[in-house]
Parts: sequence; C-alpha cells; structure tokens
Amino acid sequence: MPFDLKNAICAYLKGDLNAFENIYQSISPKMFGICMRYAGNREEAKDILQDGFIKISQQIQNYQFEGSFEGWARKIMINTALDYYRSKMRWKMTELDESNEVVNMESDEDILGYLSYQEILLMVQELSPTYRLIFNLYAFEGLKHREIAEKLNISEGTSKSNLADARRILKRRIEACNQYINDK
Repeated sequence: MPFDLKNAICAYLKGDLNAFENIYQSISPKMFGICMRYAGNREEAKDILQDGFIKISQQIQNYQFEGSFEGWARKIMINTALDYYRSKMRWKMTELDESNEVVNMESDEDILGYLSYQEILLMVQELSPTYRLIFNLYAFEGLKHREIAEKLNISEGTSKSNLADARRILKRRIEACNQYINDK
C-alpha cells in the first residue's frame, strides 16, 4: 500500500507520534537538499534539518491541507536556515558599489552541462554565508531584492551588491572548471 502523506499528518495530529517518523522519512530527503543549499557543510545542514523538523512538528496543526505539504514544510526549512545564520553568523554585507556589475552567467551554460549537481552545490556552499543566503533566495526561491532586503533587514542595494559578488565568484569558479576541462 503506497504511503499517504495526508493520512500520516492526520494520524500525527490525532496523537500518533509514530506517524511523524513516516512524515519525516517521506519528505526529509527533499528538505535535506534545501538545507544543503543554505548550509556551508553537511553538519550545518543536519542541524538546520533537525531544527526545521522540530518547527514542523510544533506548527503542523497550522497546516490547512491547502497546497502541498512539502511546499509548506519547505518554507519552514528556508526560514529555519535564515534563522540559523542570523543567530550564528555576523553579517558582513557590502554596500552597493556603483562599479559592481551584475555578472551574466548565461554564457557559461556549456560548462554547467559538465558539472554535476554535487559540484555546483559545493561551489554554492563555498560562498560566504551572506552571499550563499542571498544567492539562494534570489536564484532558487525567486525572491526580488526588495523581499530579500525585508527578510534579512538589509538595503536593496546591499542585496544587489552581494548577489553580484556571489555571481562573480561562481563565474570565476566555473571558468576555472572550464579551463581545467579544456586543458585535459
């Protein structure tokens, strides 16, 4: 019999604590992937995942069964990652410099085809926590700079500047990989 997430949620809400283990097993691989994008390493991702599932268990009664549960849980994981870095890191943001240009990475699509998901993820994880957060919120979550600024309590210019810097760093790393592949 296939796993029914809705039934597991209902069972947990009725007091069946084992049902939460089934919920965890069902969505934790996707949630861990989200955590890995925001974390600097696997240990941080595991911490964020654990904190996120604690929040999910505490807030599950607020889930209205409208839209996907995974989407609802995903928002909690992203907010947990943001909270993690707010509490653990000092923000070192640079203000917008008029000389900063937004780097166009579209020209690097050829090299992206040669890189695995893990290699790209590693490049993103190697960004500073601030750059990584802003890059993820913009590139993966689709937030606008105004929304990022509100979430992180920074200026829109700071968001734009940090995204440009993150893109520049990623572009350099991609170019280095491209050079390595061409030299082979």
